Amino acid sequence: MFDLFLFIGLPYVAIASLVVVSFIRYKFRAFSYSSLSTQFLEDRWLAWASLPWHLGIILILLGHLLAFGLPGVWSILVSIPTFLLVVEALGIFSALLCLVSLVILLIRRFVDAKLQAVTSYLDVVVLLILLFQVLTGLAAAIHHRWGAAWAPGALGPYIRSIFLLQPDASFVKDMPPFVKLHIASAWVLIMFFPFTRLVHALSVPLHYFVRSPQKVVWNSSRSQVRFEQKIQFDNEKRLFLKAAFGAGASVALLSLGVLDKFFRYFLKQDLTNAEESHILSQKLQRLKQSADERELELERMNKDSIFVAKLSELSRTRGKYFIDYQMRPALAFSDEQGLPILISAKCTHLGCTVGQELDAQGRILCPCHISYFDIKTGQPSPGSPAKLPLPHLGWALKDEQGNLLMAQDPEGRREGSIDPSQAGKSLLFIGKRFS
Repeated sequence: MFDLFLFIGLPYVAIASLVVVSFIRYKFRAFSYSSLSTQFLEDRWLAWASLPWHLGIILILLGHLLAFGLPGVWSILVSIPTFLLVVEALGIFSALLCLVSLVILLIRRFVDAKLQAVTSYLDVVVLLILLFQVLTGLAAAIHHRWGAAWAPGALGPYIRSIFLLQPDASFVKDMPPFVKLHIASAWVLIMFFPFTRLVHALSVPLHYFVRSPQKVVWNSSRSQVRFEQKIQFDNEKRLFLKAAFGAGASVALLSLGVLDKFFRYFLKQDLTNAEESHILSQKLQRLKQSADERELELERMNKDSIFVAKLSELSRTRGKYFIDYQMRPALAFSDEQGLPILISAKCTHLGCTVGQELDAQGRILCPCHISYFDIKTGQPSPGSPAKLPLPHLGWALKDEQGNLLMAQDPEGRREGSIDPSQAGKSLLFIGKRFS
């Protein structure tokens, strides 16, 4: 429930706040659209903070916009090891620039008496939010390396789901804590944005590049009157052209909509039988998948043990996938003695499903971000993005009549024993008592 609030409710509150409050503030308090510069009150500290801050934050924002705005191009670029290394180093350097600058800006606000007199609570709040945002981003970059490669693919679908009004928090619910905090604090920052002096970022005077040249003339009152009349005429002409363009665009869009419905009605561009069959088959497949999942959940609620496989079917080099009591993927192997090894197949880094093939060193691979796990200990290899081990699962071996022969809990403690002559006919189960 808390994840739904942070990653679905909060984003829409933040976006609504950004759009509505920014418009109201621009409409009724236009002169407050300013950074309210305090440089004339204190410029020594500001000189060491302002330029590094703007340089660092612009580089970070450009990187985020390119990665999430053009994911296809970005994935091609970061597939080049040199480019990925440069991007990661530049990102960490930019974050450090921002971090040092924000600390200086905070100290500046508290040590200068003149600045304290004009500092509002929101000034401090927004600096603290920015500081938290930079710290969580830097922590995520250090603890979960190569984010430039995996973040767009892992978080891009979540961001698109928000703006397509089809929110899906499942993309981020298994993310590491630093990543989740970074995302949540970004939405908090967007929510506070229109209430603070940060709104000056929305008032970049781009119209200066397209407006008519201005010339100030000190002359007689008659020339001044003529000049004002010309300015008024130019403004009226510009407003008329804007209104005509807007009206023309509205009529064109309305005409396209009407003509589309007109042609669809008279030409009857209905779906073919093949297209309708394809759509219905997709819906049926999704319903079957949902029904299968509900059946598995019901089975795990009502049964104390779930059949996995015959012991003779297990391999030492290729795992058998199954679903555990928590509805998570798991793998079953056979060890050197012919006994089972049951281990979770849900990567502890970002929740991807690990592969079932064992390499020469007895490890399985998570293909998402290249983490190797030893199936005997569950531990990831040094330097892997994953830091936590894959947990083992408890198991029970029964004969064909359902009698318990041998069991082992997740910690490796065993009870009972199995006759080698019974091994080929033994049945492997997972038990609710081990979950």
